[in-house]
Amino acid sequence: MSLSATDFDYIRTLVMKRSAIVLEAGKEYLVESRLIPLAKREGFSGLEEMCAGMRAKPSPALVEKVVEAMTTNETSFFRDLMPFEAMKKQIVPELIAARGGSKCLSIWSAASSSGQEIYSLAMLLRENFPALRDWRISLLATDLSQEMVARTKQGLFSQLEVNRGLPAPLLIKYFTKEGTHWQIKQELRDLVEVRQMNLAESWKLMPQLDVVFLRNVLIYFSVETKREILGRVREILRPDGTLFLGAAETTLNIDENWTRVQIDKTSCYRPGAAELRKAA
Repeated sequence: MSLSATDFDYIRTLVMKRSAIVLEAGKEYLVESRLIPLAKREGFSGLEEMCAGMRAKPSPALVEKVVEAMTTNETSFFRDLMPFEAMKKQIVPELIAARGGSKCLSIWSAASSSGQEIYSLAMLLRENFPALRDWRISLLATDLSQEMVARTKQGLFSQLEVNRGLPAPLLIKYFTKEGTHWQIKQELRDLVEVRQMNLAESWKLMPQLDVVFLRNVLIYFSVETKREILGRVREILRPDGTLFLGAAETTLNIDENWTRVQIDKTSCYRPGAAELRKAA
């Protein structure tokens, strides 16, 4: 049975309230594909019965599973590559020069999914910047999904996942084979702090940051929520810090208190009045 309009409205209202993710009309197929398997696992005959049960007696655990099922966890190692090239060639060298006194560097991977992004950054720092060995490096990964948080902490990836974007030399150097999977070595897992975090709710105990990767997540939010999130990022990003968004995302017409900076074939954002600057 296809999803009724009433049940679709119930689900998208629930998801909006809990995560600020907007499920627009026409996304019924997405709700069905993700929630019908969940309904079966939870012992319901189908999605209609699960929605009826949730209305009658909401279960916090089931609500959390529904919201997590509707989040998108697409990621890969060194995804879209160019932001990592910009980090290697320009941003990290500039930060090393600017932070030489404190020897502290803080990077946040927001909506980090299963952790490929934050571990890509950890490998980038280890491979290219030996001077950082005696620095205090803070690598923070957060995600709405408890399942993704657990996966990131474990650092265990399938053969398919390591085949996507991870150079073979880095696989050999930083991973160990565990049955049919690969586990990132403890030395890199020790560099990463992992937290569950809802970007649409209050941000607790967030440090001052040098770099924020907030890629491919704003596209799921309303303009108002995007503006709120970008404003919060500005509050915790140092004045010379850098924000990376996804290739299809921008601060334009949302929050004009950012400067877009072009570095080779990618762009990033710095706190400040909106303008286009060219970086060397």
